[in-house]
Amino acid sequence: MNILGVDVSAFTMEQAVKIGDDMLNSGKNSVVFTPNPEIIWSAGRNERLKSALDSADLLLPDGIGVVIASKILGNPLPERVAGYDFLHKILELCADEGKKVYLLGSAEGVAEKAAENLKKQYQNLQIAGTHHGYFTQEDEPRIIKEIRDSGASLLVVCLGAPKQEIWIAENRDKTAVSMAIGVGGALDVIAGNVRRAPIAWQKSGFEWLYRAICQPSRIPRLVAIPKFMLAVTWSRIRNSKEKTG
Repeated sequence: MNILGVDVSAFTMEQAVKIGDDMLNSGKNSVVFTPNPEIIWSAGRNERLKSALDSADLLLPDGIGVVIASKILGNPLPERVAGYDFLHKILELCADEGKKVYLLGSAEGVAEKAAENLKKQYQNLQIAGTHHGYFTQEDEPRIIKEIRDSGASLLVVCLGAPKQEIWIAENRDKTAVSMAIGVGGALDVIAGNVRRAPIAWQKSGFEWLYRAICQPSRIPRLVAIPKFMLAVTWSRIRNSKEKTG
């Protein structure tokens, strides 16, 4: 489903996880991104981000706003596929199938704490390595070599958008992982530093609002949401005029 120039994958969670499982076993350096309205809106103004999204093998509609946009455009996506939930299902597969995982991102110590919690949650999960997200360009060759030498099949990158999407796209062939996924603040949630929205908020589609309330620093970023929805509405109007004209 094309939304403002970004081709979002029209799969259910179950279908996406099946594809993810195939990716883990393919060894083809597959890439998964989870765009929300802010990321799609930013892609229209950031060529490197747009190029990164275009290069992905799977673009999951993380935000409910993306699903609403697809309905406005007349081609509804089947459901929201939250990146955090998708990640956990893939981690469960890694534990079951003996696939190693590398965690990259967040502040120093967060990835290590997340690794501890994940090993408690998934008994057989193998964490091949961790590294914080505050590294310089000079550090990159060493980190990439560490990821490649770790034997990880899954690379979880939490650098925040658009940095994580651009970093993954530009380094996907160097890491030798089967799947790389960008999932924003997931490591902070797994580590216990940030609370995820209660189930009721998730189901109602207002998880983004809960996160803004808990993290006021995110509020300025919400300006992108009304801009995104207005752009989607105008796109629908323009398409309708072209069809009737």
